[in-house]
Amino acid sequence: MPYCDASGIDAVTPESHQVSQAAAALAQFISCHPRLVVLSGAGVSTDSGIPDYRDRGGAWKRPPPMNHQDFMASHAARQRYWARALVGFRALSEARPGAAHRGLALLERRGRLDTLITQNVDGLHQRAGNRRVIDLHGRAEIVRCMSCDARRMRHDLHAELAAANPDWLSVEARVGPDGDADLERDFGDFEVPGCWRCGRGIWKPDVVFFGDQVPAERVTAARAAVSRGDALLVVGSSLMVYSGYRFARQAAAEGKPLACLNLGHTRADALYALKLETPIGATLEALPEHLEG
Repeated sequence: MPYCDASGIDAVTPESHQVSQAAAALAQFISCHPRLVVLSGAGVSTDSGIPDYRDRGGAWKRPPPMNHQDFMASHAARQRYWARALVGFRALSEARPGAAHRGLALLERRGRLDTLITQNVDGLHQRAGNRRVIDLHGRAEIVRCMSCDARRMRHDLHAELAAANPDWLSVEARVGPDGDADLERDFGDFEVPGCWRCGRGIWKPDVVFFGDQVPAERVTAARAAVSRGDALLVVGSSLMVYSGYRFARQAAAEGKPLACLNLGHTRADALYALKLETPIGATLEALPEHLEG
């Protein structure tokens, strides 16, 4: 049985340890806490070609994403959003699970992971094989009408957008997180269709935009998972957004040990018993050889 006093595990940095040693330290933490809850963020999906928003210091790499209030109040904001999405969403639609996703799916299959709470909207955890997933911020491949709550697959809406705006199909731009694109131009001629069912509603991705609230039932389910778990492992998230940070605070308040695998500063650095700053995919890929069973 491994030594399970989390306070006795030193922080691991890339300057002093290799990936295999980081994986061994993480394996020890997991072995000590068999009912593990994982909170994942954008850093899990960067190896799949989906950019993240923040640098190693937790600062924005690019302008903040679309604000919910702006999207709902301004037709011009919706034109800008959907034009950029038509160009950039292929980064999400074509992405495939990476080593980090596969490593977390393996933890679940081995009975080492109780619940995975993800702040990502790309669905890659489920595609890798995780089943006990709480999509805290929703799923980007679904859109819904903000008036009548009709839902449709996003690729269906994108086909309608493409048919209405054929000249935009040849536009190229660097893709951004969450299916966005770094594109600034005149969006005034971009046609955005309304809801086909009620005729007046606004189509919005079924995700939580900045300035919006995470649905209460998801927060309740995530809080229950943290309370049920033995420990919380943060993977690939700076936790700068409160919607994720709250669960680190909850775990600490409940006396649950916390560990983190992330390249750079996080908002919860003072709370961790173990902080690993090695490449996420490589570390999780090396994890199985250090785990018993």
